[in-house]
Amino acid sequence: MYLTRFRINIARPGARRLLGSPHFMHGAVNMSFPEVPPRGEDGPRVLWRVDPAAAGRADLFIVSPNRPDLTHLVEQAGWPSAEQPGWTTFDYQDLLDRLTVGSTWGFRLTANPVHHIRRPQDSREAPTKRAAHITPRHQIGWLLDRQQRAGFEVLRIPAERRLTEHGSEHEVIVHHRTPTQFGKFEGVAHRSRRQVDFTRVTFDGRLRVTDADVFRRTLTHGLGKAKAYGCGLMTLAPVRAS
Repeated sequence: MYLTRFRINIARPGARRLLGSPHFMHGAVNMSFPEVPPRGEDGPRVLWRVDPAAAGRADLFIVSPNRPDLTHLVEQAGWPSAEQPGWTTFDYQDLLDRLTVGSTWGFRLTANPVHHIRRPQDSREAPTKRAAHITPRHQIGWLLDRQQRAGFEVLRIPAERRLTEHGSEHEVIVHHRTPTQFGKFEGVAHRSRRQVDFTRVTFDGRLRVTDADVFRRTLTHGLGKAKAYGCGLMTLAPVRAS
């Protein structure tokens, strides 16, 4: 497994085109590999996420079973004349192997928090529809509902450190809530166009590993829906001793 960080030059038209369409970015990430990466549930998949960075830049993170070649992205959305290649790839397996039950980490996750609803006018036999969680409270609830099955638990805030009596009990915040819409052409001749709508949410917080094997699967398979469009990738950072 590999973790790659690519520097995006947001001043370039090609970069703005990619950042404006998760569909285009998904295709560009897939083109980093000689063969289209599998999307099955049996093995690790390619996950990606874009984070805001310093002025004039954004960072594209990719987790993948194979090492990517991002030369085409440098030419399209990077700094082609720079001496450095524009991306750095790390051996992700080393970090995965060091995960142990009880270890604590800072985390960032961009995800697509959804639930299934049935509208009041629908009959009980009507199928439910997928809908986005809108409020931070429900979005954090979505994450907490999945933590046990994903092999981790979000750390709790001691009562004396909470800002208000009924404030959040967990060390996690929600930001960059982004409704996303784009058209996707489908079919053999790409003649039909489907509208794709979803909401991306970024969580920052601290967690404790409860099941190392399950948590490794979460990190390499992703969490939640819309993984092809920049959701599902969780990255970790060491927690400084207090």
